[in-house]
Amino acid sequence: MSFHLSAQDARIEHRDGKTWLLASLQREDGEWQHAEFNLDTIIGNNDGHFQWGGQDFTGSAQNITFDPKEGADDQPILRAELQDCSGEWHARDVNLTEIVENINGQFQPSKSTCRPDNTVV
Repeated sequence: MSFHLSAQDARIEHRDGKTWLLASLQREDGEWQHAEFNLDTIIGNNDGHFQWGGQDFTGSAQNITFDPKEGADDQPILRAELQDCSGEWHARDVNLTEIVENINGQFQPSKSTCRPDNTVV
């Protein structure tokens, strides 16, 4: 299930050069538990674009922000400026419902990917 439908107090933290997603996630039994997920283990930077299946986007990003309930649909959107190979910065965003799920109170990478080249945008 998309994590945002069963999460409370979703936010990001920056620790040791990595970006972490944190929230209280609801388990199958209805109880809530604290969960953390290192987004740098599944998101990379491919020439200034977020890349699903990549790693360590934080190392080439600046101004990283997260809105857990953006827009009319209350979508969890991660935003950052990502550096491309020529050193230019590009404002990008990714909807985390596309890449992170809640599996019984734990964050897990989603099995549904994006484009064949794994670029998210």
